[in-house]
Amino acid sequence: MNKPNILLIYTGGTIGMIKDPETGVLRSFEFDNLLVKIPELKLLDCIIETTSFDERLDSSNMNPKYWIQIAEIIEKNYPSFDGFVVLHGSDTMSYSASALSFMLEDLAKPVIFTGSQLPIGDLRTDAKENLITSIQIASLQKDNKPIIKEVGLYFEYKLYRGNRTTKINAEHFEAFTSLNYPDLAESGVHLKINYPYLLKPDTTKNLVVHKELDTNIVLVKLFPGISKSLLQNIFSTQNLKGVILETYGAGNCTTEDWFITLLKETIIKGIHIINVTQCSGGSVTMGEYETSIQLKKIGVISGKDITTEAAVTKLMYLLCKNYSSKDFKTVFETALRGEMSQN
Repeated sequence: MNKPNILLIYTGGTIGMIKDPETGVLRSFEFDNLLVKIPELKLLDCIIETTSFDERLDSSNMNPKYWIQIAEIIEKNYPSFDGFVVLHGSDTMSYSASALSFMLEDLAKPVIFTGSQLPIGDLRTDAKENLITSIQIASLQKDNKPIIKEVGLYFEYKLYRGNRTTKINAEHFEAFTSLNYPDLAESGVHLKINYPYLLKPDTTKNLVVHKELDTNIVLVKLFPGISKSLLQNIFSTQNLKGVILETYGAGNCTTEDWFITLLKETIIKGIHIINVTQCSGGSVTMGEYETSIQLKKIGVISGKDITTEAAVTKLMYLLCKNYSSKDFKTVFETALRGEMSQN
């Protein structure tokens, strides 16, 4: 039986840094020497090849241009590899994993994002475990077919659905969580796969890679005392096409007349407004409280239990599809890649 072929894609980030022993300065790791620097990888039952961005990125500089670059690398190498591991800075990893989940339609192979809180050359690094286990997960097969068939994010002993994750801590090794969806796998003495929660795509379809994303959107977090003039200025931004509104609790907001009227006027202009909760976990259920029933009436779109990161990238993705306002609302409120619950 042939060993699985895994392509390691290095975009940048802490995981790909080593500290110069003389100066103490962090510099990029040469991934061509990966097996030399991390001999444990030779113990994995797979063949590993590497590629990297010409321009190594701090993930704070990640943007849709680079998401397209990652997607194109996967598209080009898709027939030759059984799985992909994307090394990425942790700060925007949830955005990137969410974006790639929408861009890679009918994905039938694993694309696992991982990174680390400490550089790979640090004595206490979490990089080696994250990298080794991510590659192992990407190589898992049953009957010569990949077990994982979606975009995942692996960090600190857990594999999550990528578009369900949020970074919650800048200091702890356990940097990510998925509060509204169970873990896909957990690494302990044994690697436990939670099969019922895995995405089950139609493997008879070919991969379709979407390379258009519309960034004419804005994210607005409501707070007590937010002013009419501020929101008017935001909603009158030239070429604005979509607004993600982070509301309170289960999708609640102020019921002041000026606020509801402003939202209604914005929707009439053809700008989509998505309601997501500010809470890390839980779901928007418009109409459950009086403070959200008017949003439902004027046509605000429910983000249900989607993360803000997935809402941002799903909105960028769908804005390029030329849906009517009615169809756009229907499609956004539908789970396309397992990013939200259907009920």
